Amino acid sequence: MSERLKDKVILITGSTTGIGEAIARLFAREGAQVMIHGRRQDAAEKVAAEIGERAAFVVGALEEAETAAKLIAATVARFSRIDGLVNNAARITRCTLETATPELFDVTMAVNVRAPLLLIQAALPHFRKQGGGRVLNIGSVNAYCGESNLPLYSISKGGLMTLTRNLADALAPEHIQINQLNVGWTLTPNEYQYKLNDGLAPDWPSHLPAGTAPSGRIHSPEEVAMAAVYFLTDEAALISGSVLEVEQFPVIGRNPIRK
Repeated sequence: MSERLKDKVILITGSTTGIGEAIARLFAREGAQVMIHGRRQDAAEKVAAEIGERAAFVVGALEEAETAAKLIAATVARFSRIDGLVNNAARITRCTLETATPELFDVTMAVNVRAPLLLIQAALPHFRKQGGGRVLNIGSVNAYCGESNLPLYSISKGGLMTLTRNLADALAPEHIQINQLNVGWTLTPNEYQYKLNDGLAPDWPSHLPAGTAPSGRIHSPEEVAMAAVYFLTDEAALISGSVLEVEQFPVIGRNPIRK
């Protein structure tokens, strides 16, 4: 492998499962030193151990405001620097307008918007000291509208998209690049379980409607990770404020396939 991320130190939040785990594993294969983050020590320790000497782990709940600075400090303490940050951790809050509560709104915004902001804020002095840095925010196509049972999640991902563009504009002169992936439907372990809970059959990934999965399948976490790696490489040194839709069809103005 070419090791496109050779010797870069990158913190990936929410990297004990799903997309975050796939990103961490691919980044390590590309030569990066990765800091694994999760809420549970056993899960974080397991992923870090499987990756090997290029990985360490840190545990923390991102709904707690002080966690962001702790994660950045732990990364720098372990690897002596931080070159990149992937804000992947998210709370997928399922509710409707009728069942939304102030408490659900606050925790969703805390994890999905406030935590990325505070993590970038905490990393900023280190990026400035090193002459630059990279941030990749993992968003969702739900940022553009979202489903009726995801109003709070969708609102938060819309906020994250504005955060990406605003900070990219503000920090560009300091060689700090901030980009975002708006990810479509992806077959993570959590998504698989969500759909079982919704009443779908165990083989539901093999029976997808053409209107939402024109190719006949949905993304794997590894495919999202392949898109993510580019934005942390030197190949993307001049790209900032970009929002890439990792989806099978145009999200805006699409003509759904109907049969």
